[in-house]
Amino acid sequence: MDEILRLFPESVKAILVRQIGERWNKLQEIRVRLGHPIELYFDDTFEWLQDERSDTGDCAYILNQLTEFSLYRLEEELQQGYITIRGGHRVGIAGTATVRSGCIQSLKHINFFNIRIAKEKIGAAQEILSYILTSDGTCRHTLIAGPPQSGKTTILRDLARLLANEADGMRARKLAIIDERSEIAASWNGCPQHDVGMRTDVLDAAPKAEGMLLMIRSMSPEIIIADEIGKVEDANAVKEAANAGVTLITSVHARSMDELKQRPVLSSLIEDRVFERIILLERNAVPGKIKSVLDTYGNPLRSWGGGSDVSLDRRNLSCRSSDMGRF
Repeated sequence: MDEILRLFPESVKAILVRQIGERWNKLQEIRVRLGHPIELYFDDTFEWLQDERSDTGDCAYILNQLTEFSLYRLEEELQQGYITIRGGHRVGIAGTATVRSGCIQSLKHINFFNIRIAKEKIGAAQEILSYILTSDGTCRHTLIAGPPQSGKTTILRDLARLLANEADGMRARKLAIIDERSEIAASWNGCPQHDVGMRTDVLDAAPKAEGMLLMIRSMSPEIIIADEIGKVEDANAVKEAANAGVTLITSVHARSMDELKQRPVLSSLIEDRVFERIILLERNAVPGKIKSVLDTYGNPLRSWGGGSDVSLDRRNLSCRSSDMGRF
């Protein structure tokens, strides 16, 4: 975790190392707020950094480390409200906004930081793979839905790895990732920091709608993975890509099918049956906890409710072991 620790002054770094100890694998976020203790957010709890309140010197030090003493160099990232650092860790920032014509142009007096720890969870998507592959190995258009911090990006990342690698008799597919927020592949200077598969091409920091169409023209993918669709142009690009014969796997903030239908941008995609599989996640101590798998009509195929594992309808499941390796 050297990439994280280098952001802090030596005095704070020593306290972090001592208090976190062997729990780095459970750490999700480190939150720094001016005048308050540093918050450590773990999988199952949160706690405050002992005997340490952040002052302006600490905040200035973190910002200088993030920007390498050049705010101008990262002007675009500051406008978006986050900076991705080596290792794929994403640092959210807040302070005073500079607004022009109703749009945020930049941030100043940056005294709030949310350091999100990038972690791979190999195998997180294995359980749902049989639901999104057909008997001939074709991938179905899939929507991953869940509340914040439910593991949507974790599932997308592992699906990329599984689908673009050749393993257990399953062929590797040509796959493209549109990584607008640099979270799926966590690229640093164009190099993915996570394992997203041997046959995966990554377009980093590009708007999703434009990125999807660009990758179709330039890289001829079989599958496109993109994170967090939410704009009209995103939905239009999803439809256009699907009509071009490319499989779409994407995600959205929603807790249920009803919430999906209530969002104007998504309702048309749901009504047009664009997505053949909808995976609902629930917020859990372990990111990527699956709540249920739905078909294109919103009917449940499988549910993991209340600790039970209930298969509700398997009529549409026909996946060969040669394609899957497991069910």
